[in-house]
Amino acid sequence: MKSVAVVLSGCGYLDGSEITEAVSCFIALAQTHAQFTVFAPDINFVGVNHNTGEPVPQSQRNCLEESARIARGKVLNLKTLDEKNFDALLFPGGSGTATHLSHWAHQGAKAQALPEIEHAILAFHKASKPIGAICIAPTLLALVLGSHHISVTIGNNKEISNEIKKTGAQHIDCPVDDFITDRLNKIVTTPAYMYDTDPAKVFKGINGLVKELVEMA
Repeated sequence: MKSVAVVLSGCGYLDGSEITEAVSCFIALAQTHAQFTVFAPDINFVGVNHNTGEPVPQSQRNCLEESARIARGKVLNLKTLDEKNFDALLFPGGSGTATHLSHWAHQGAKAQALPEIEHAILAFHKASKPIGAICIAPTLLALVLGSHHISVTIGNNKEISNEIKKTGAQHIDCPVDDFITDRLNKIVTTPAYMYDTDPAKVFKGINGLVKELVEMA
């Protein structure tokens, strides 16, 4: 039975992990009979009102605590993630990926990934273990592995794909219900909610990614 490390960045698409994407990962992994463990960084941030889209300055939240809402309390500190204990690494999307796991939202290709994220990605890549990334999360892989000329997708957003290319990574357009596989680097990516679409199509793309990821592992 394969074991997959899933990294979340909070709870909610505007300031954390996209919930439908995260839950779709859990369901798809369960359907492949893969075990999974959820990790998140223990860092604080200002929350966002998901009705208005506006920051709530008095609302200080914590990535690990918020991620536990999705993981039903079963979430570990990202600092404890050890590549040797897992067969694959998986990143659901959501704005927290581009604000907490890196500063991509504000700096684009000039950003840096959180040190723990960079360490995890490099460790899995060096060990030739597959990495999956969903929605905006492929930007993490571009920031860390762009010099390896990896191939990823975030859908067909030209502005973001152009930034991805600045890292040295290649971007490939992809519909929401499909995924892109970089077999040389063992990377699988799918756009999910980078499109304004229905959850059934999002799940189809994620389900395909997860099956590919587990088969690679």
